[in-house]
Amino acid sequence: MITIKQARNIAFTTLVLIAAAIWIFPLYWALTTSLRSENRIVADAGWLIDELNFAAFVEILKNSKLPVWYLNSVGTSLIITAVVLLTGMMCAYALSQLRFPGRRLLYLVVVGSFMVPVPALYVAQFVLMNDLGLVNTWWGIILPQLIVPVVIIVYKQFFDAIPKEMREAVVLDGGGDFALLFKLYLPLNWGITAALGIITFISAWNNFFWPFLVVTSEGMMTIPVGITQVTDSFGVAYARMMALALLAAAPVIIGYLIFQKRVTEAVMISAGVKG
Repeated sequence: MITIKQARNIAFTTLVLIAAAIWIFPLYWALTTSLRSENRIVADAGWLIDELNFAAFVEILKNSKLPVWYLNSVGTSLIITAVVLLTGMMCAYALSQLRFPGRRLLYLVVVGSFMVPVPALYVAQFVLMNDLGLVNTWWGIILPQLIVPVVIIVYKQFFDAIPKEMREAVVLDGGGDFALLFKLYLPLNWGITAALGIITFISAWNNFFWPFLVVTSEGMMTIPVGITQVTDSFGVAYARMMALALLAAAPVIIGYLIFQKRVTEAVMISAGVKG
């Protein structure tokens, strides 16, 4: 005899499995398509993997600038992540622990920035990058993405919760603000830093619209922008399109599978702050 609790568990498990199947099916379909020849795809061979043809992957690696786009995406995303975390942490420390004129006004500006849609700034940012001669450069991609208010707010909330006694103990030992930040506060919040770092990196990696605007040279494109160029040059070639999509998404998928706990924490933290 199945109890009500067991019936609920079975129903919940079934729903989770159905949701997982719906989520994974596009990836499976993309993999199946990428491993077939174009003639086989047009012939409507079905959903099962019945061919292992890696010609599409070889074609992408040989006849596109995918390695260069990988380098651009990895380089810009790492720099954005490092600078956002460092500047966000230092700004949050100042807002939380230091007393200076305009501190509350500055914090209101940071909070109020959530009300400004990022795309609304693109025209002004593009004009500025063009005037500075940073179009088609890494810095043109990086600089407008360095302001992430949620990082500042999350760090500030954490710093506010640290007992004052710990701060006073470091100050009595002769430690200054940099010692407090990097020797006391930072070691206490490695978990938050890791979570914010992962979600910032993924966001920078997946960003399409701004790199699409500021970059016109194929040699400076990132992965999301480069995909559009390959599609245009090859035309309708389903196997190559799916192979390119899988190669482009592979780092993010692998990173999520490895750090899924931290990613979930970061999403929950961000959603809590924005809510």
